Amino acid sequence: MSAEIVNLRQARKQKQRQTKEKTAESNRQKFGRTKAEREADRRRQDMLEKQVDGHKLDCPAPMPPGDD
Repeated sequence: MSAEIVNLRQARKQKQRQTKEKTAESNRQKFGRTKAEREADRRRQDMLEKQVDGHKLDCPAPMPPGDD
């Protein structure tokens, strides 16, 4: 009978990698978005900013002090 020799350092690191991969997968599901979704949001935000900027009123220039 020969037992399988296990390097504990390597086994610990492998387990840690698996744990990190599970965490990464759950984060991808929670927070991940496709490039198309990000681009659509960016375009929508740009359009809204242009709309708001187009509706701004021009402010008159402030009068310099002493010109009463």
